[in-house]
Amino acid sequence: MTDTGTVRARARLTTSTPARPSRTGPRASSRRNLRAVRMLWHREMIRLSRNKIQLVMGLVTPLMFLLVLGTGLDTSGVVGEGYDEYRSFLFPGILVMTTQAPAISVGVSVVWDRQVGFLRQALVAPVRRSSLLFGLCVGGATTGAVYGLMVLIIGPLAGVPYHPMLLVVLAEVFVVALAFTTIGMLAAVTIKSIQTFQVVVSLALMPLMFLSGAMFPPGGLPGWLGIAVALNPLTYAIDGIRRTLPGDVDLGGYAESVQIAGWTPPVALEMGFVALLAATALTLAARRFSRAG
Repeated sequence: MTDTGTVRARARLTTSTPARPSRTGPRASSRRNLRAVRMLWHREMIRLSRNKIQLVMGLVTPLMFLLVLGTGLDTSGVVGEGYDEYRSFLFPGILVMTTQAPAISVGVSVVWDRQVGFLRQALVAPVRRSSLLFGLCVGGATTGAVYGLMVLIIGPLAGVPYHPMLLVVLAEVFVVALAFTTIGMLAAVTIKSIQTFQVVVSLALMPLMFLSGAMFPPGGLPGWLGIAVALNPLTYAIDGIRRTLPGDVDLGGYAESVQIAGWTPPVALEMGFVALLAATALTLAARRFSRAG
C-alpha cells in the first residue's frame, strides 16, 4: 500500500493543469518546478515523521559501535590505553555510516514508485523531470542529515562536546548524505528491480566504507591499500568531518590525516570533492531520468 505522502504527491502532480505554451513564461515554469521540488521534499519529510520506530532504531547501530565495539576492544587490549582516543577517532565514520541507509532508501522508493505506477504519472506532470529528481535528492539528503543530527546528540559519549562548530559538521553531513542520495538515485533510474538495486548498492558501498579510513588511520598505509583509500571519496568526507569536529580529546596515534604526496588537503577542498561527486552523480542521473518512460 502507498503511504499518505505518496497519495498526496500523486494527486497534486497528476491534477496539475497542463502547461499552455502561449501563456506560460519562464517565471511560471520556474514556479511549477520549485513547487514540484517542494512537494517531493515534503513527501520525504512525511515518510520520515511517520517512521518514529525507524528513527529510534537509527541510533542503535552508532551506540553499538561506540559502546559495544569500543568496550570489546578495550577489554581485549587491542587498543590498549587509547580506548577514548579510538572511540573519538571512530565517531566520524559512524556518523557517515548512519546517514548512508536513510539517504539510499530514497532510491528504493523510486524503484518502488516505478513498479506501482506513481513514477509514470509523475513523469507526465508539466514540470521538468530534473526538478522531480532534485526534489527527491534533497529530501533524501535532509533525511540523512536528520539521522546525523541524532548521532551528534550522543557525541559526548565519544568526547565530542556541544559546540557551535557542530552546525558546520551538520552542513558537511548534509553534503555527504546528498552524495549518497545522488549515487542511489543514479542506480535507481537504471535498475528496475528492488532486489537487484539493494544488492548492487550494498556491494558498491560496503568496500567504500571499509576503505575510507573510518576504522583505521588513512595515512601511511602500504601498497594497494593506501592507493585504494586515497582514491575513495568517502575517505575525504570522513577526514573532513573528523578535522571539523570540536573537542580537546588527544587522538594520539590515530590523528594522522589524509595525505597526497605528503600534502594534507584543506577541509574545504575535501568537502568540495564530495560535493563534486554529488553533482556529477546528479547530472548523470538527471540525463538517465529524462529518458525514462
